[in-house]
Amino acid sequence: MYVERQVTTANPQERRDPSQDDARILGNVVQCDGARAVISAYAESGGAVASGLWTVGRMISINLGETRTIGLVYSIGKADRSWSSEGDNPIEVSVELIGEVRDTGPDLRPVFDRGITCYPHIGAIAHRIRSRDLQAVYDLAGRHSVTIGRLSQDETIDACIAIDETLARHFAVVGTTGVGKSTAVSLLLRKAIAARPDLRVLIMDPHNEFAASLPEYCIKIDTNSLDLPFWLFRLEEFAEVLFRGRETDAEEIDVLRDLIPAAKNLYRNPHGGAFLRRGADALTADTPVPYRIADLIKQIDERMGMLESKNERPILKSLRTRIESALADPRYRFMFHSRLIEDTIHETIGNIFRVPTHGRPVTCFEMAGLPSEVVNSVCSVLARLAFDLALWSEGRLKLLLLCEEAHRYMPADHRLGFAPTRHALSRIAKEGRKYGCYLGVITQRPGELDPTVLSQCSTVFAMRLANEQDQAIIRSAIADSSASTLSFLSSMGQREAIAFGEGVATTMRLKFERLPSELIPGVSKRAAEAASAGSDEVDLAAVVERLRNVPRPPAALGFADVVDTQKQAGDSDYRKPASRPQPDDDFDTRFGLRPTTFGGRPPNG
Repeated sequence: MYVERQVTTANPQERRDPSQDDARILGNVVQCDGARAVISAYAESGGAVASGLWTVGRMISINLGETRTIGLVYSIGKADRSWSSEGDNPIEVSVELIGEVRDTGPDLRPVFDRGITCYPHIGAIAHRIRSRDLQAVYDLAGRHSVTIGRLSQDETIDACIAIDETLARHFAVVGTTGVGKSTAVSLLLRKAIAARPDLRVLIMDPHNEFAASLPEYCIKIDTNSLDLPFWLFRLEEFAEVLFRGRETDAEEIDVLRDLIPAAKNLYRNPHGGAFLRRGADALTADTPVPYRIADLIKQIDERMGMLESKNERPILKSLRTRIESALADPRYRFMFHSRLIEDTIHETIGNIFRVPTHGRPVTCFEMAGLPSEVVNSVCSVLARLAFDLALWSEGRLKLLLLCEEAHRYMPADHRLGFAPTRHALSRIAKEGRKYGCYLGVITQRPGELDPTVLSQCSTVFAMRLANEQDQAIIRSAIADSSASTLSFLSSMGQREAIAFGEGVATTMRLKFERLPSELIPGVSKRAAEAASAGSDEVDLAAVVERLRNVPRPPAALGFADVVDTQKQAGDSDYRKPASRPQPDDDFDTRFGLRPTTFGGRPPNG
């Protein structure tokens, strides 16, 4: 850091304020190429810390008479790379030209405009920027704004964002692990909810940490409280569950495409057979209409019994085995619980998307306990429902879908991830703002995120990023002339971010407000870990019970009864602790199977 020699050659016409002293004058323009300028100044040893006038990242102004050109300092150097402890040391300061400030109106109020209409001339004087001019640079011109922190350059000035534009045109928060990314998101949510009481938020939370940071606003949905009927899944999503993330078999998918509509017709008209309607009221495998898994298995059995289906029998047997395996897996109870056979779509959507809100507009969907092979399908269903709900409510519902670790669902490599999830989220990114469905993207690896989705996020909060590829992605996303601001991405401090895009007046380096420690995401989890760190005792029995996630058979049962119990799909009340023995549950009743379905055979027989 340097202290520049005070220049005393400025005349009153070059001063912004005739009463200001020469200490505000920094140097003179010696080069300008239209986007950048070089300022020549002098520095002397001693007192550098007290002055701090030349600092990378600070804004200065260049006086041009009626206008003042605003520049951002991005480089400081000395041409001969030497330093003299006695006398003056000439230095060169490189600045990026941001825009212009001019005084307008009877009160001479400063107004900032992006772009340059009058370029600095050789010899133009550079000044320290006034506080009023700095406020004008970040003024949002009357747009609905919220304060989220303070400017890094001047902590007496609020850092504000236009909340409507930030939400409606989607936003992204990027930053490496440990820089306060989740805390910043929690702060943004609090500000958004306060400014937009009509907003509903669904958080895809893979680490189960946001619910504790928004206790007064949110409800928590996890694997024990999630009700997402299997018939809400489209064919691709249902196949992802059955094949458990592995590559699907095209012939088995074709069978499902034929038989699921027949099962839906049987549910709607039990005495009408499996006749398929044609025309406007036809059902497809993707229509969100209830059906019974029993009817689907019945259709498979009937097709296996047909003489012309001899070559298809291995395919049909494999498909039947997959379906029964999913039914018997206790981790899938959120999909196949017996009461979910009924038409519960109103209850499901109302609970997940908070209609009505009952004073809690945020839903934290905790995915840490969800089987990894169904995460993609569930996220696809929820994203698709969010868009459809906003679309068919004709804009009356305002929904924000917040995706933590978004690169998991929308990877840059299209060979990875789950295509329906990517399509559902991309649809929100491209068309959602027309209908009131907004997208918030949170990721620590923007280089691994689908660039199409990131390009649709018109406001970006970039926190510290160490990876060169990630930095390059963010630089390519910035639209204005403040690209040099992003050169600080690898060296920013905690809670610091560079915000750019539609939600801010111009690129802004800020420090987020500090939240109370109890409202920081993940703090309660870390506190529990710290409390248990002093003890090396592990309740292995409890860990194993949670790992199995199935009820323990009663001790009084014989071996045959235990085997029969193990064939069951789970408790009738799955919200009870898994360690408590529950009454036997009839498999046929649980999944809507009738005794005659298999001609007297047990379902697995």
